[in-house]
Amino acid sequence: MPGKTIIQKIFAAHSAGDVPVEPGNIIWLELDVRSARDFAGPNVVKNYREHYGDAPVADKTKTCFTFDLVVPPSNIPYAINQQLCRVWAREQGVKVYDVNAGIGSHVAIEEGLAYPGSTFVGTDSHLNILGAVGAFGQGMGDQDIAFAFKTGRTWFEVPPTMKVVVEGELHYPSTARDLTLAVLWRLGSHGALGRAIEFYGPAIDALDLAGRITLASQITEVGGIVGFTPPHEWQMANSNFHADPDAEYVETVEVDIANLEPLIACPPSPTNVKPVREVAGRRVDSVFIGSCTNGRFEDFAAVAEVVRGKHIAPHVMASVVPATRSVYAQMLRSGVLATLFDAGFIISNPGCGGCASGHLGMTGAGQVNISTSNRNFPGKQGPGDTYLASPVTAAWCALRGEIAAPEHVI
Repeated sequence: MPGKTIIQKIFAAHSAGDVPVEPGNIIWLELDVRSARDFAGPNVVKNYREHYGDAPVADKTKTCFTFDLVVPPSNIPYAINQQLCRVWAREQGVKVYDVNAGIGSHVAIEEGLAYPGSTFVGTDSHLNILGAVGAFGQGMGDQDIAFAFKTGRTWFEVPPTMKVVVEGELHYPSTARDLTLAVLWRLGSHGALGRAIEFYGPAIDALDLAGRITLASQITEVGGIVGFTPPHEWQMANSNFHADPDAEYVETVEVDIANLEPLIACPPSPTNVKPVREVAGRRVDSVFIGSCTNGRFEDFAAVAEVVRGKHIAPHVMASVVPATRSVYAQMLRSGVLATLFDAGFIISNPGCGGCASGHLGMTGAGQVNISTSNRNFPGKQGPGDTYLASPVTAAWCALRGEIAAPEHVI
């Protein structure tokens, strides 16, 4: 018998064993956590009431809501949606991580709801970010989540796994986001379609939690199911959820970052990646730093190092949105927040920011925006042109007022 991949081991630990956990087989998957957010959450409640009435959820300790898209609500529909979910949550006795908590997937990591070997589903299309801590996370539709609330499980087709080996090491000013863009460049928008990914290599081993979150957050953009990095010491590593040495992979892909320079994803796709120097010089109107991809303290600290003692270009509107309340507190206590404020950044409360229509980071027609978010499809952050880049590159663009490659010496 061949060895097992990470996702096969997680699935085997969460299934009854009546169906072999092999690629292509459909299994019933037991869920450690099931969640809904302020977008689609009301539809989850509607579907639950329609199909299950007032019946209790399977386990209220494993069921929650996370409000992170437009927080606090700046429009009436979101205010209505959030309150509807709060009322139902009180009736059921389930927890709400409310408008002050931050991005749900990040809260899940900080609160220990997601951990190596665990399973977590919700209405967030980027819940596969939880692969950063060795958990299986997955976004699903509102009817699927209503079913998960009631039963504590879902059906899932076991995906094949591909191996991505990253050769070489990162050197500043290239960062984890540039490594991630290099992976997107290599794989393209369908390069991991329907597959799980396992990442290996010295640069992967060296990534901190913030860097692993950045990498895992972009798996959706290459069509992948989830991306795993091998458990690290700070992840409560469990050897049961390492891949076996003889595990079978549908494909092995190498990504060479030995001479990696700062990269940028140009409109209209996250995989339309080029070296920053190739598009340098275009006037920039706005900069957004945040999102589930680059909203950690380490991201903002890197920006602070670039802008300390300087000021952004007069015509640039630059905004910062921390991922969680915990990240915001770190920025406050460390002085990073003051450094960004002095440099001219607009600083918001925790949340998704520019990824959510109606929140901080939207663009108007003709506006050129540098963003650290995960998508730049037309209309995603408004009708302007959005380029995706690392926080370090975004900081240099804010200072120069144009697309600019980071300098080696700050």
